[in-house]
Amino acid sequence: MEISIGIIGLGSMAKAIVSPLLERGEYHPQNVLGIVGSSSSIAPASNDLPKELKVVSSEDSLSKEVWKAPLKILAVKPQQFKKITESFSSLQLKDHFPKPLLISVLAGITLKSLKKAFPGHTCVRAVPNTPSLVGQGLTGLAWEDDITLDQKKVVRKIFEPISEIYELEEQKLDSFLALTSSGPAYIALVVEAMADGAVAAGLPRNLSNQLAHKTVSGTASLLREKSLHPAELKDMVASPAGTTISALRHLELAGLRSALIEAVVLAAQKSRQLAEEVSS
Repeated sequence: MEISIGIIGLGSMAKAIVSPLLERGEYHPQNVLGIVGSSSSIAPASNDLPKELKVVSSEDSLSKEVWKAPLKILAVKPQQFKKITESFSSLQLKDHFPKPLLISVLAGITLKSLKKAFPGHTCVRAVPNTPSLVGQGLTGLAWEDDITLDQKKVVRKIFEPISEIYELEEQKLDSFLALTSSGPAYIALVVEAMADGAVAAGLPRNLSNQLAHKTVSGTASLLREKSLHPAELKDMVASPAGTTISALRHLELAGLRSALIEAVVLAAQKSRQLAEEVSS
């Protein structure tokens, strides 16, 4: 089969990236090859994708064909990076010009590690977040020095349908990841806790969940559309000796603000640690 795009690791993020490209006709399903870890993963990975798109396990001999694609998306877990590089190093591939593109969405895996592992490729680091699954994402991009303008256009065209794009120096990607990629988990925890509080205060569970979701999404829209600093919005809501200031006082005493700050810092540190583990 002639492969236009190869996807190594066909999880939810990889599917969010490739699906809009297929829907818009940028790539034909029959020219896309997806690789998953085992045969048991083929069926769930193929779900919601065109039947013409071929998905095979890494043990299948056809999986080696993915490395011949001019564009590859590497979307496995960082812990699987070494296994993937060992698989690639066993292949004898001809040099091509321009170099094929390899886009990695792996947390903490640096351009230096990618270039060492995949010689003959132009490498890009991409950091998308889970709201990309609904077209509301954020993606940070760091380029290899020798990437061409045409290749940059290809990469941007891949991520623009699902996210806002920020081109960053690579050393800033760990902090970007800690805020935007890990951030949805922080927000989900806060939303869950708010809903639990409403249940404890007497509201039904379904209504509490619905109201918590809408409160968070509405607040985010208000901050953005009115260009408000968070402190401005907080002061708009908190009246003297009122309910909100009493609640905010408790949150400050409980250390919510400092806990969130440290969570972002720790996530960035972990991303850097992953990079050190791979390069060692």
